[in-house]
Amino acid sequence: MRPRRARLTVLVLALLAGTATSAQAADEMQRRMAACTTCHGREGLATNSGYFPRLAGKPAGYLYDQLRSFRDGRRQQADMNHLLAQLSDAYLREMAEYFAGLDLPYPSPTPSDLPAAELARGRALVVDGDAARGIPACVRCHGPALTGVQPGIPGLLGLPRLYIASQLGAWVTGDRRALAPDCMAEVGRRLKSEDIRAVAGWLAAQPVPVNYKAVPAYALPAGLPVACSAMEAHR
Repeated sequence: MRPRRARLTVLVLALLAGTATSAQAADEMQRRMAACTTCHGREGLATNSGYFPRLAGKPAGYLYDQLRSFRDGRRQQADMNHLLAQLSDAYLREMAEYFAGLDLPYPSPTPSDLPAAELARGRALVVDGDAARGIPACVRCHGPALTGVQPGIPGLLGLPRLYIASQLGAWVTGDRRALAPDCMAEVGRRLKSEDIRAVAGWLAAQPVPVNYKAVPAYALPAGLPVACSAMEAHR
């Protein structure tokens, strides 16, 4: 057995470990989630310098949807597909609720090395969108603080630039998909490569606003601008 596959097998077995008694549940769950924190960092708190995204504090509905997408093949990443292949919906929901319940600080952002004009382009798309091309502003869906919206929309802060760019690119190419209505696939088809670079660069350089807690909002002020399974699946 290859060393990498052997390591993954050990992590799968850890995920499949039995449920602990109530007195041991917190410690046991943390131990079982070591399969996740091996890549995503301590307690799912990824840093802003790597590729892997933060899990801590994201909406449980969003995390659950992504775990199911990896298990069922709508998202492709070999390690994630292998780790989750044998897990039940109930177990995936338990995982999602564990990470959603973590209240941990965000890392300080890394200053961007992009030109000021490119960062301004990124900010404009995030804050205002581009109505002429049918691109809604990111804040219209991901919340005015960009920290996500319950129950199914993730925050966009505290994520590495490479990760943001790669995920936007995956929506463009169809390598990442969601259940219908797949709103990000619709938006992705309207993005150019320079849009992705600018948006990812600006978002990765932003701190969590000091007048907001780094938690998902409970509702959007004006509702969603487009139909999206991220919210409709949890009604």
